[in-house]
This record gives sequence, structure tokens and C-alpha cells, in this order.
Amino acid sequence: MPPKRGRRRITATVCALVVATASAACGVTRGDDSRDLLMIIPNSPGGGYDLTGRAAVGVMEAGGITGGDITVDNVVGAGGAVAMTSLIGRAGDENTLMTVGLGVVGSTYSFGSEYGVTDATPIAQLMSEPEGILVPADSPFATLDDLVAAWKADPGEIAIGGGSSPGGPDHLFPMQLADTVGIDPNDVNYVVYDGGGPLTSALLGKKIQVGFSGLSEFEGSIRSGDLRVLGVSGEERYPAGPLADVPTLTEQDVDLVFLNWRGVLAPPDISDERAAALIGYFEEMHQSPGWAEEVEANGWTDDFRTGDEFGAFLAEQDTRVSDTLDDLGLL
Repeated sequence: MPPKRGRRRITATVCALVVATASAACGVTRGDDSRDLLMIIPNSPGGGYDLTGRAAVGVMEAGGITGGDITVDNVVGAGGAVAMTSLIGRAGDENTLMTVGLGVVGSTYSFGSEYGVTDATPIAQLMSEPEGILVPADSPFATLDDLVAAWKADPGEIAIGGGSSPGGPDHLFPMQLADTVGIDPNDVNYVVYDGGGPLTSALLGKKIQVGFSGLSEFEGSIRSGDLRVLGVSGEERYPAGPLADVPTLTEQDVDLVFLNWRGVLAPPDISDERAAALIGYFEEMHQSPGWAEEVEANGWTDDFRTGDEFGAFLAEQDTRVSDTLDDLGLL
């Protein structure tokens, strides 16, 4: 098992929860000959990690890619830090995987996890996606310009919500947007919600004025007209669907492109041969028509890399998050 990083603030409640989960996981293996896999999802059903992980599992099972069954287990807690510690606690288990993304990177810092994404075995990055700026249908902010003007006038009066903890994409995006438009990120009034469902409720219940998040899990509320999108953070607009008419930030004279991403990790201390086999499963999945259909249906960008290349990317993302949180005085 990798050494603890040991440089983070740890709250007693979260630490106890993480230790309990890790203890339950330690030593759990399925045997080298098993073709059955476990896919850990680090948040609740219906969230972005869940959508991505279950899409990948569905494509692999439909194609018989792994030659066995794949069990999906949602491990909820501390914005993904509990699941991350559970994965590390399964060191040497060659039949366990976990979906991961920018939100998990952030949660390992903001919740004081002893381990981070660079302590696991990198398997594959699967996709990336832009974030969106969401408001209720009757919001006074008809455009991004309206929001920016009110936000700059009194940053603390605009309650901003996101479905990830500090350091996650829903937190980093408004912080970078604030900095881009001339607002001190330390003045941003950011409220954490545990995923898209609670964030939707907060927007519709007028607990916050604006939400920042990936948009795939809000498509129903957008189609119904309950929520509106002021802008998307990708280089280009969504190609189709209810978001096709939403302009990018750059189209609205805001010089910012921001992408979230998700991928897959395995526990530490697995053999090189097994890591290569797991990577091979995802390479075969990535080449399948079924995965192409999932990418298109969810409005994702096909952003695929594996092994050491993904590991180098994870190290960059870990530094990106820690530097941002340090600048904000959150470390």
C-alpha cells in the first residue's frame, strides 16, 4: 500500500467514516482466476460518476468483453474520498475498479483523505465534458452578462451552488470564472450540494440563485423548462438536443474553457500484466459502437488515454487542484 500523504486537515467525522470503510475493504480479493469485476462508483445513483461507470459496464457486458459479470457498487461519502480510501484499502485486488474524476481529486483534499488518485493504478480516462451555468426558469438573470454584472456588484450576495466539494469541478469552474471576469474567488459564496438531485432542489427552492455543474444529469429539468442554462464551458456548443442553442462562454466574450473528465482506476499493487489486461478491456470498449453511442447520447467528448499517459494526466490534475485550493487558503 502506498505511504500516506499526511499533509491534509482531517475532520474527525470524515476520518472515522473513511477508516471504517477502508478497514472493511482491506484484504478483499476475488482470486487471480476470477473473471468477475467490481466497479465502485464514488457517489450516489444518477450522478455523473454513476452515469459514466454504468455506461462503461453496460457496453462491456453487452459485448462480453471481460468474460464475466461486473457488479456496480455505489460508495457514498465525503464527495468520493470514502470510495477512494476503500479502493486503496483493496491493495492487490486485481478485480476491482473505480470511476474517478476531477471531483474525487478535489474531495481527497477538502475532506482530508490520507490517499489520493495518484496512489492508485491508472487504467483509463474515458471522456470529458463541459460544465454549465444553471438558473431557475424565473431567474432575473436572462443572460450571462446579467449574472456577471450582479455578481461583480456584490459577490457575496449571489449564492452559487455546485454538486462537488471544494476542489471538484463544480467548485473550480465558478472560481475560475470569477477570476476571469474580475471577481476575487475568495469572495465567492459557494454552497456544496451532494450531486445533481440536491442541487436541482436548491435551485428550484430558491436556496441559491445559480448552479454550476455538468449538464447530463439535468437534461430532464432543462427540457421541461424548470431550469435554464446561461452558458456552457466547452470550446464548442453541444451538437444536438436541448443544449444546442446555448452559447459557450467564449461566444459571450468570457475567455474561459473548462472541462471536467472521468476515468477508471484500479487498486495499487496489482501486477503489470493484470493492469495491461484491464486496460485492454477498456480499449476494446472504447472501439465499440456501443461506447460511441453512449458518448453521443450524453454529449460527452471522446477523450481517451490509458496507463502511464493517464497516470501523468492524474498527477497534473492533482497539482492543479492543490494549487487552486492553496491559492484560496483552503489547504
